[in-house]
Amino acid sequence: MTGSAASPSFRLAYVPGVTPAKWVRIWNERLPHVPLTLLQVPVAEASGALRDGAADAGLVRLPVDRTVFSAIPLYTETTVVVVPKDHVVTAADEVSLGDLADDVVFHPLDDVLGWEQPPGRPAVERPVTTADAVELVAAGVGLLVVPQSLARLHHRRDLTYRPVVDAPQSSVALSWPEEATTDLVEDFIGIVRGRTVNSTRGRAPAGTAPAQSQRGRPDATETGRKPAAGKTTGKKTTTGKTTAGRSTAGGSTRSGSGAAKGGRRGRPRRRS
Repeated sequence: MTGSAASPSFRLAYVPGVTPAKWVRIWNERLPHVPLTLLQVPVAEASGALRDGAADAGLVRLPVDRTVFSAIPLYTETTVVVVPKDHVVTAADEVSLGDLADDVVFHPLDDVLGWEQPPGRPAVERPVTTADAVELVAAGVGLLVVPQSLARLHHRRDLTYRPVVDAPQSSVALSWPEEATTDLVEDFIGIVRGRTVNSTRGRAPAGTAPAQSQRGRPDATETGRKPAAGKTTGKKTTTGKTTAGRSTAGGSTRSGSGAAKGGRRGRPRRRS
């Protein structure tokens, strides 16, 4: 790490379609004294916001420049095709890219799927944004293939969507400038990775001692725990001494026939 948590707040950028609410709630529970500020940015501006210091970390879409940024992949989205509700595609539960070959499929300038070759027939002009492309789909001009979260973000009552089984997918990651890995960034990393507040890999709040693992150590009541009834302890204890004076069933031990089975046998009695 290159610094301590001197900033009075934590600034988190996120791109359209990403929902940071769960992680923000956990942050507010664990660090109520450090306000978290959300900054929504277009996909194309996310790297600039992190590089320029407008945000401390960001929930972005991969890929990112790994020579500048660290990134922790979080999840990969299902890709869907957005269509009018009366489109023939709605008759199926899922489709393939080949099923879209005869349709105009929009490829907006802010596309996040990184197509080598977009499916379907190209539109005369590329829409500037995904929101513009959704409006064109609603007008019955063509279709749009996007991550499912963007289909939900731009939901319209006259449109629906279906999964596309062989389309590229978009992955979301937590990213931040590698040279600006602060304590607050480490705190947020712990949250998105599901670490507990006392995790030894995370940074516990000030004044909170991390919980110690009890594995390999006797419980506080271990030495007072009684063995199961009827069993005897003929084995040596950890000090090297044999247990004596009492059996574990509660009775006294005797020499001779009442001795432990592991002792030396006496001279056999001669038969008459």
